[in-house]
Amino acid sequence: MSQALIIVATIFIISNVVYFFRNKTYKKSYFSTALFKKLFFVLFGVTFGFALLYYALSFQETVVVQGLSSNNPVEHTFGNLLYFSGVTFLTIGYGDMIPVNSARFFALIQAAIGVLLPAAYFIKAFEQSKDK
Repeated sequence: MSQALIIVATIFIISNVVYFFRNKTYKKSYFSTALFKKLFFVLFGVTFGFALLYYALSFQETVVVQGLSSNNPVEHTFGNLLYFSGVTFLTIGYGDMIPVNSARFFALIQAAIGVLLPAAYFIKAFEQSKDK
């Protein structure tokens, strides 16, 4: 039952994304597929790069702990640090993992990039729409 629901949810998500890219109802649409793809791959690349950075730091010190009250170190697997990197980059901050030591500085930088890159994307898309 759960596998069927996962498949249905996945198909629903994919169909919505495809609809978004293929829908041409607006005559003066300023959406740039190439620019969006570039943004997606840059966001993924930066997230992956910061995960590598956190992973490298984890060999020297504790990088991420569980919550504020427990301060138990999170297992420093690449998967955990990739998750932490993604949550930080998207500035979601669930609170299940908190950066400590030198990772705090890098988490701030990553969160700032996570805010600025999409803003730069929209500015660039707007500038391209003026040129048309």
